[in-house]
Amino acid sequence: MRKTSILLLLCLYTLVAAAQGNKPLKLEDVVGGQFAPQDIRGVIPIPGDSEHYTQMNAEGTQIVKYSFRTGQQVEVLFDASTARECPFKRFDSYQFAPDGSKLLIATNTYRIYRHSRIAEHYLYSLKRNTAGQINNKVEALSTGGPQRAPVFSPDGNLVAFVRDNNIFLVKLLYNNSESQVTKDGKYNEVINGVPDWVYEEEFGYDRALEFSADSKILAFVRWDESEVESYSFPLYAGQAPRLEEFAEYPGFYTYKYPKTGQRNSTVSVHTFDIKTRVTRRIDVPLDADGYIPRIRFTHDADKLAIVTLNRHQNRLDLYMADPRSTVCHLALREESDTYIKYETLDNIRFYADGFSLLSERSGYNHLYWYSLSGTLLKQVTTGEFEVKTFYGYSPEEQAFYYSSNEGSPMRTAIYRTDRRGKTTRLTPGEGTNKAQFSDGMKYFMNRYSSLSTPTVITLNDNRGKQLATLEDNAKLRQLLAQYALPQKEFFKFRTSENVELNGWIMKPADFDASRKYPVLLYQYSGPGSQQVLDTYSVTWETYMASQGYIVVCVDGRGTGGRGAAFEKCTYLNLGVKEARDQVETAIYMGNQPYVDKDRIGIWGWSFGGYMTLMSMSEGRPVFRAGVAVAAVTDWRYYDSVYGERYMRTPQENADGYRAASAFARADKLHGQLLLVHGLADDNVHYQNCAEYAEHLVQLNRQFDMQLYTNRNHSIYGGNTRLHLYTRLSNYFDTYLKK
Repeated sequence: MRKTSILLLLCLYTLVAAAQGNKPLKLEDVVGGQFAPQDIRGVIPIPGDSEHYTQMNAEGTQIVKYSFRTGQQVEVLFDASTARECPFKRFDSYQFAPDGSKLLIATNTYRIYRHSRIAEHYLYSLKRNTAGQINNKVEALSTGGPQRAPVFSPDGNLVAFVRDNNIFLVKLLYNNSESQVTKDGKYNEVINGVPDWVYEEEFGYDRALEFSADSKILAFVRWDESEVESYSFPLYAGQAPRLEEFAEYPGFYTYKYPKTGQRNSTVSVHTFDIKTRVTRRIDVPLDADGYIPRIRFTHDADKLAIVTLNRHQNRLDLYMADPRSTVCHLALREESDTYIKYETLDNIRFYADGFSLLSERSGYNHLYWYSLSGTLLKQVTTGEFEVKTFYGYSPEEQAFYYSSNEGSPMRTAIYRTDRRGKTTRLTPGEGTNKAQFSDGMKYFMNRYSSLSTPTVITLNDNRGKQLATLEDNAKLRQLLAQYALPQKEFFKFRTSENVELNGWIMKPADFDASRKYPVLLYQYSGPGSQQVLDTYSVTWETYMASQGYIVVCVDGRGTGGRGAAFEKCTYLNLGVKEARDQVETAIYMGNQPYVDKDRIGIWGWSFGGYMTLMSMSEGRPVFRAGVAVAAVTDWRYYDSVYGERYMRTPQENADGYRAASAFARADKLHGQLLLVHGLADDNVHYQNCAEYAEHLVQLNRQFDMQLYTNRNHSIYGGNTRLHLYTRLSNYFDTYLKK
């Protein structure tokens, strides 16, 4: 394998950038992903094996085992073409049993929402006989229909899964005998073991089904959503894909969607004793309208960790429950004057001698280490920077591994802090680093990129030594060298309110400071988000810069990376300060000698679409045109978990909701506006677009609209993305190039 160093690659990239060609960018190439870096996707470290990882081949026919030390292929663990009695030719994904002894392979996968999938699963044993051979027979997990969210028991002898909102259990040592654990599951009423829509979307997971460490108890969360209001959207025959069942008459998809201030699901935690088949309800203290966003069994089979949040999401409680007595003991309470970030949930990790917590109690997100009883043992990190991700803890070395933005909110690096508190930076490259560690934290795969550096993937040991380069994207660099590619540059400026903001700017490759250019602002602006990052990308914004625009992106107040005070200053008043900062950005750019201040546009998607509307209606007429894609227009239409995290309920914060509504300032809308929405958007409903459009109609305010049949929040499929970005390009050309 290549062992090219990161520093040498940076030098090579600098030389390539200096020798750029003059080939023009084509929109279809940008949208089609021609300039996307090569990645190594679907990497799964082998449980119990610190030396190896696996990956599905590109054809979806094999699972290949690789060395973490060299990156070289070791063996093929599974091959659909040679496995005995294998009913499929290719597969979609796979997972290991916790002891690494078996595979669970998914085929015919069907996507439900953002995280959830239903698939047909097959078992494959990796155990070897005395001759070192594997009995390579493929067995169906169940013949009763596709499964959702399957999970192995720690000993690898059981698999639990969900079908039709009920939990099933398969005993592999008993000829894969299947039994039903729950029987009250019903669509749009009761869900067992997997979350409802709002939990999945806003707490970011798809399984609430856990085995105890001794594989004797199955714990699960039950959702009663029978009192939650439903939302329906139309489905048409459409194209790509074609839905023939709606060829003559359209249909509807109906699901439960709790909006801000409205009724949520009622949740409870239960345990199922596998031997006695007794189901118990855990006596966890919980507000009537509280949340249970995570359950995890610890290494102690008698300790089930249950995380709860109050509806305001400013109090997190961690309980240790006895799965048989059902008694709970409070181990930790974390409170905030505003809200607790949802990223905290996945950074609570349990080990034999303690658990981790990310907390902003100091004003910045830092790593804390607790005993299982809830005693604070140490604050692992400290300083005016944020820990972004906790990767894991090595009990043998008593060392913690994490990423942070120490040095710059726009950059991340991987760090190790040992038992003495000594911190070592493991990644030298200045830019964005993302790690994936081996089981046991002995090695990690690092993905590095910067503004000028496409992704470089390396293997490293846990002291930071680079062992191999798996991908340096040399072909992409050669391709990029043929183009007159606009380059991003970072900048800062201060607003009239004396707030310093970070941004990036892209000028046309043939930029002439004596000319006056139109400006296009791109932003997202949502709480905790960051768009101004030192990472590589060639996007539609790059294309627009190549077409004679100056493209600018600024992270305003409320965005992440700069501590709790900066991020949470928008609490209870979403959209107001953020819009001011985008207007201030436009004013700042308009004062530059190379900018035509009368030709400034703005666009964004989702929260960015909402911010487009709020900024164009802020009261200072600085935008000539804007595009709002999949935009929230009033937080009363959005889901309870997200909206109330930042705004509380409309009943509690009526003034805040009015001020945050695009309706309230629609009469101040200035500039040409294009509204874009997918009619099957399960996240930001088309209702947002339709009701805002009606406001504009009644104000006699002209606008444009582009709707996409059967498309969800991501608006993709077939030729959809090219059509969308062609529409956006033409729209801004019409109003900003004149």
